[in-house]
Amino acid sequence: MDQTSIDMIRLEAVELKNFPSDYDSLLDYIGDAQIVLLGEASHGTHEFYEKRAHITQRLITEKNFNAVTIEGDWPDAYQINKYIHATGHTKAAETLAVFDRFPTWMWRNVPMLESIEWLKNYNQTNLSTPIDFYGLDIYSLYRSIDEIVRYLEKIDLQAAAVQAKQNYSCFDHYKQDPQLYSYAVFTHVIKSCAPEIIEQLRRLQEQNFDWLEQGKVSSEEAFYSEQNARVVKNAEQYYRSLFTHEENTWNLRDSHMFETVNMLIKHYQLKGIETPKIIIWAHNSHVGNAQATQMSARGEYNIGQLAKEQFGKKAVSVGFTTYEGTVSAAHDWHAPVERKVVRKALPESYEALFHATGLSNFLLILNNKKIVPEKLLERAIGVIYRPETERASHYFYANLAEQFDAVIHCDKTRAVEPLEKTTLWVQGEVPETYPSGL
Repeated sequence: MDQTSIDMIRLEAVELKNFPSDYDSLLDYIGDAQIVLLGEASHGTHEFYEKRAHITQRLITEKNFNAVTIEGDWPDAYQINKYIHATGHTKAAETLAVFDRFPTWMWRNVPMLESIEWLKNYNQTNLSTPIDFYGLDIYSLYRSIDEIVRYLEKIDLQAAAVQAKQNYSCFDHYKQDPQLYSYAVFTHVIKSCAPEIIEQLRRLQEQNFDWLEQGKVSSEEAFYSEQNARVVKNAEQYYRSLFTHEENTWNLRDSHMFETVNMLIKHYQLKGIETPKIIIWAHNSHVGNAQATQMSARGEYNIGQLAKEQFGKKAVSVGFTTYEGTVSAAHDWHAPVERKVVRKALPESYEALFHATGLSNFLLILNNKKIVPEKLLERAIGVIYRPETERASHYFYANLAEQFDAVIHCDKTRAVEPLEKTTLWVQGEVPETYPSGL
């Protein structure tokens, strides 16, 4: 391990000791940035959720950010948005139950419960500058269709809703799995639904314009419905491309998420907020600049790259890393959540380099400085973790200083606690050192 890099990191790192001042240097670096992207090296690590929430709270209270956006579905996250603005007696845990699509633990977990309650309490005491909560993802095809129809039935009991149902009817036979729609288009069983879906979005925009003038809907209701229609349009293209390969599905997904950010900015500007400020919670693979990783060689880009291209220094990205610990993850798609042991990071990785400093938890402002080597391995755990194939499944090469503006390293981390714990999660995974490591 490069001793010069270790010494430089020790010199530049800010140790995190759970003091309010821990993130002062990060807040100073963020300055008047408009977009702050907060990552995570896994979808199931307690410390990542916790520290991301602490930074978010300071951005809201000290930098007047307008919205928290997540790598979650638009209609689901909107239920959280309604909850944090409401004065009723519904509990946060009940509201989080809307996230019922795999992986449920990604948003239905203890730190998220605490974050949602904090946002609600903030709104109750800051009525003039409330915070909003939105989802950026693309997977809510059928739920978004249902939300559009429900909205239209409320405003125009017959004509508009009937027309929408007709435009979306080509999906009716594939509700059990939208990938079946993709296969049906690929095998020429049906034609693409794209023309009808694009027409429905255009029609809804025209209807909302008239209904807003007539006072039948609020600007928030109109925006919510139009974004659902946009989700359907982009989701159709995403699912269709799974088999047809007309477009790179990773790029389609991240383009949609970034398009949603821009639609939110326009929405706030129409409400009189000249320079809206958005916080993004998503995986490192989405918020770090893809041009600094192996993704670029595959022709892939992400939110982090798009944000840098559009906003430049007004977009600040923060990555998170860990050396070892436990993680909430599944072994296969749609499998139960487990509390799995995270292996010690591979040698020649940024995580191993950070571990060699002897610092447990620290913040490192990179700012393209030559603090860390230009090319090392970096670990990424999504909702699936397979230790037995870890090098192939969970590592890629990156230039960390170009990927992120700052990184937070938590040397030993623990699995995020799901609201509904499975037996596998409670029991945990037997460490590889058993029984000799007792």
